[in-house]
Amino acid sequence: MNTTRIFSIVLFLVAAFLAVYLARLIYNDIEHTRRVEEVEAKVINQLKIIREAQIAFQTVNGRFTADWDELKAFIDTGKLFVIQKREEIIPLDYGDDSVVLHIDTLDAVPVRDSLFSPLKYPNLDLSTLSYIPENEKGEQFVIFAEKITKSGVSVDVIEVKDINPFDRTRKEDSDLRNRRPLRFGSRTDITTAGNWE
Repeated sequence: MNTTRIFSIVLFLVAAFLAVYLARLIYNDIEHTRRVEEVEAKVINQLKIIREAQIAFQTVNGRFTADWDELKAFIDTGKLFVIQKREEIIPLDYGDDSVVLHIDTLDAVPVRDSLFSPLKYPNLDLSTLSYIPENEKGEQFVIFAEKITKSGVSVDVIEVKDINPFDRTRKEDSDLRNRRPLRFGSRTDITTAGNWE
């Protein structure tokens, strides 16, 4: 066997090894990206449910809550009021109008049946609502609900965030808002928008 043939066989083996190695690297990267997207979709869905519950809670109680047990109890046994608003316009003698607003409470419906029905959320489990999906440590979302003063007015703010993102590239100090850990709301602004939107 001459040296050219030996060199060709060794080169072929090295090329085959590199091809398999690179294919495995690419496959692992694609699989990791798919897994990150899958887990983040679960986290976002959970955050949307929490946001919907917090908005309903604020509508009924006039504030957000930072207490998971209170929020879960509201979803389970709370009620939303069905109201009817109508305006009555009364013409005044001097050409102006007076508007009287009539508000009638028609009914009270359970939060669980109206906002979180089994048709809309078939797998809703209140015992796991506060827990970050696929979190190995079993950590809960961090919830912040307070009143702050904005332009001299007291307003409610809410922020719920994933403190331990599955995607390790999500950092709190990121310049891009959508590359920070998944969350909705803000501690300083009046918003319930999610940073994934």
